[in-house]
Amino acid sequence: MVLDALGVGLLGTSTEVFHKVSGYSKIHSMDFDDTWYPATHPSGPVLPVLMALSEALPPSPKYSGLDLLLAFNVGIEVQGQLLRFSKEAYDIPKRFHPPSVVGTLGSAAAASKFLGLSVTECQEALAIAVSYAGAPMANAATQTKPLHVGSAARHGLEAAFLAMLGLQGNKRVLDLETGFGAFYANYSPKVLPDLDSHTWLLDKQDVAFKRFPAHLATHWVADTAASLRRHLVSDEAPLPIDRIERIMLRIPDVQYVNRPFPSSEHEARHSFQYVACATLLDGAITVPAFHKHQINRPQVRQLLGKVELEHPRDNLPNFNSLYCEMSVALKDGAVFTERSDTFYGHWRKPLSQKDLQEKFRANSCRTLSCHAVERLIETVGNLEDLEDCSVLTTLLKEPSPPKIASKSIYHLTIPSYNLSCGLTTSK
Repeated sequence: MVLDALGVGLLGTSTEVFHKVSGYSKIHSMDFDDTWYPATHPSGPVLPVLMALSEALPPSPKYSGLDLLLAFNVGIEVQGQLLRFSKEAYDIPKRFHPPSVVGTLGSAAAASKFLGLSVTECQEALAIAVSYAGAPMANAATQTKPLHVGSAARHGLEAAFLAMLGLQGNKRVLDLETGFGAFYANYSPKVLPDLDSHTWLLDKQDVAFKRFPAHLATHWVADTAASLRRHLVSDEAPLPIDRIERIMLRIPDVQYVNRPFPSSEHEARHSFQYVACATLLDGAITVPAFHKHQINRPQVRQLLGKVELEHPRDNLPNFNSLYCEMSVALKDGAVFTERSDTFYGHWRKPLSQKDLQEKFRANSCRTLSCHAVERLIETVGNLEDLEDCSVLTTLLKEPSPPKIASKSIYHLTIPSYNLSCGLTTSK
């Protein structure tokens, strides 16, 4: 999770959103970060806080990699426990973007642990963080959505510092319907088990790692469309668009990912229809697939006009149970159907460590030197043995590699990387 979040953040520095808000480092600027269940992006609000603290705090005493890992796990754990107090939180969100809610408290908890706050100060930090929390789903698929995770990280850290300075809030805020319960229906907090018998949620529920930067639900669509394409074309032949009569997508009813004709990069990342058509056309989804000139290709717009949606009653908007079934009807009467119940990268079918490392290389190779990339992979892999966790930020500050006019790994998708310090040949 640490390695993936670092790589996604490095890739995010190339986006328009990052440059528009260049004073802040936005982990979530491409919708590429990890996703948990119940639904949230857990790492993005937590890791930047710990990286900043490890860099900013005095060099003595040193904070070890184990200190960072423990605080990171605390930040993740708080998010997961809060989400499990509400039935609504298990489904794809409709009202509040979860990282802006639980992420803010995860950030405050991680910062409090790392800074060594007392129990009372931790309570105050979480109480303060609740008043910073919350961003509406109406801003999904806009340039504002990437700010949610960055704001959660910043506000959680600020809440911890304010608690250190003695600012007070309602210590029962997490127990009240008018407190944290305002964000989730059916909110019913429970007493947590004693620490001696506590089991970390990450031991019971893994995260999903995305292979391309778009809403998690579209990953089922991409897998299904890639399988269907094999019925329609052979080898490198172009997709016979004129022979296609209709494309039927059977997916959950998630309104903010139902965008028939996306007009921007951020809308395309939140469009079942676009991911289906782009995959049918190109065979895979890559980072450049969401550039505006790709979205507006005539072939894509032609395919989008053929897409219809159905929402089967058994296909619920839940990352643990949803599926995608897709049918392509040809004008000669032939119909081909495929279905995906679990995509590669989901917690039931996790990315291999090799592919996770290749994703990191792809995301970071244009921002960091090849040496720094490989050192980071090695360092993060042995984080618990690191004596001084500020080594991570030192590696992140190494000079970026020179611009090279070549095909880049941005044009590939896991598992087909062929990496050599930023150079590659494309399949």
